[in-house]
Amino acid sequence: MRRRGPCAHDRPMTTTLPGPRGPFATVGLLRGLLSDPCPALDSASARYGPTFALGVGPMRMVVVGDPAHLGQLLSMPNDSFRWGHMLNTLGFFVGKGSMIVSDGDQHRRRRGHVQPSFARRHLDSWIPMILTETDRMIDSSIIPATDTIDLFPVERKLVMAVVLNVLFGSGLNERIDEIEVLMDPAKVYLEQSFARQLPHPFPFSRRARARHTRQALDRLIDDEMARRRGSAVADSPDLLDRLLAEAGDDRLTDAEIRDQVVTLIGAGYDTTTSSMSWTTLCAAAAPAVWARLRAEAEAVLDDEPGPHTLRKLTYAQAVVKEALRLHPAGVFSPRQAVRDVPIGEHTIRKGTFVLWSPYLAGRDANAWDDPLAFRPERHLDPDPATAAITDAAWVPFGRGPRKCIGFALAQMELTLAIARLAQRVDLTLESDEMPRPFGMVVNRPTGGVRARVSVPVI
Repeated sequence: MRRRGPCAHDRPMTTTLPGPRGPFATVGLLRGLLSDPCPALDSASARYGPTFALGVGPMRMVVVGDPAHLGQLLSMPNDSFRWGHMLNTLGFFVGKGSMIVSDGDQHRRRRGHVQPSFARRHLDSWIPMILTETDRMIDSSIIPATDTIDLFPVERKLVMAVVLNVLFGSGLNERIDEIEVLMDPAKVYLEQSFARQLPHPFPFSRRARARHTRQALDRLIDDEMARRRGSAVADSPDLLDRLLAEAGDDRLTDAEIRDQVVTLIGAGYDTTTSSMSWTTLCAAAAPAVWARLRAEAEAVLDDEPGPHTLRKLTYAQAVVKEALRLHPAGVFSPRQAVRDVPIGEHTIRKGTFVLWSPYLAGRDANAWDDPLAFRPERHLDPDPATAAITDAAWVPFGRGPRKCIGFALAQMELTLAIARLAQRVDLTLESDEMPRPFGMVVNRPTGGVRARVSVPVI
């Protein structure tokens, strides 16, 4: 198969991007993208290519899935786009002070306060905690199972435990179930089609329930801040202490701290749970993959955990990368152009919503051999030319100054969890069919991860 470099294209570029023509085709594709995006992206990419345009009236959109175009897009200055727009429905729950709906100087300032908490030394210090929480999950919820179980809620609780330990230390461990309940209405609301997420004042709706639970979550965070205020130290191992200990006029306000905490709980919870579920499904469906994960884990994880642990789990890291390539937590992410921006030989006009898609880039046949096959080995020691092509096409966390702030924590958590799971149990999936993705903002496997569990005889 001919493979292209990161700046080449299969067909001559024109001044007009391909896409549906006529109102019926346009509305049909738009409805699919904003309600059931994966099949809509597959169909549109097959017909128009991985980068295409569509529009209805004043709403113009460009979906960018070509890896070469993505590299160009994600390297553009932040001030070429804005994130506080009508398609960023996350703002309703995470709050207007959240870094992920902020633009310009406010984004840089808010992210700058949170970023040091994800330094390598902090990440390394969390390795033993992640393994301990994974063992707790296995011992309490997986090994005791005598029938087929759904691992999705089990892994969801594990992810919540890790997130709360990172944010609060052990301060809120006893409130995991309560916080899970408070986060669930937001998950349900954000899984709806975009049309159902539009602002409205109606009570007794999913939006109203999400608003109510956000208020309850604010009260919980306020109580925790009040308990710690005055005793928080800047070198504390958890994020909330470090934010409260900051001094100076530029420090985050209490409202901003609340919004960052809710953002990090939500982003670290739903997206990582989805990714963990897809990783478990993909690895458990391939007995050879599971066996190789186990062999590596037995050679690495029986030693005292530390910074060296992650470096030695090379195959587990490859399994995670391959699962994220095929099933990124977000199939596209919107930003709005605030000026005309170039993509290849095209120009995206000011005001256009740009939906960049790691899902399409991860399945691009010009970047990946046999792109729909789950082959972790493709990430192990590729030659330099192949590495350059695939690195450009692997963007589940984005790239540049808006890259997911917790990407390293998420990859570490997924790697350690799948390695420990493979080391300790065997999984027989209920179905040989890979489930359909479900969800608008975060895509998770429909029906969860249903499997029969057995403990290997050593």
